[in-house]
Amino acid sequence: MTTAFPLVTAIYAALLGLLGAVLTARVIINRVRGRVDAGDGGIAALAQAIRAHCNFVEQAPLALLLLVVAEGVGVRPLVLNVLGVALVAARLASAIALSRSLGQSPLRQFGGGFAILILAATSIAILLALAGVR
Repeated sequence: MTTAFPLVTAIYAALLGLLGAVLTARVIINRVRGRVDAGDGGIAALAQAIRAHCNFVEQAPLALLLLVVAEGVGVRPLVLNVLGVALVAARLASAIALSRSLGQSPLRQFGGGFAILILAATSIAILLALAGVR
């Protein structure tokens, strides 16, 4: 096992942190515009901003945690980078899709489908690394 700071994962955490900040700001801006303290007030733009933010919060933390663990157990940097790039692309795709519409779209399906694949692939990479396969 490696005990160094997870520098590869830190890149993706920072990128996702910026995306999270943008999504949070969109919710706040829409709340102020609509004068809504809680819920969505029936305002479509606010509902979309909330859903995009919630989707991000539902998916990104667990995926980042798995990336940190993967880096900690010695998964190769190339694998970490592929998973990290895929994670950022998936979360960005979902954020864009949900900011446009709450309905289904190819971009939303890509983001959701990739999120599942990233969680599974990262989990498998961790198990393989623990078994000595790096």
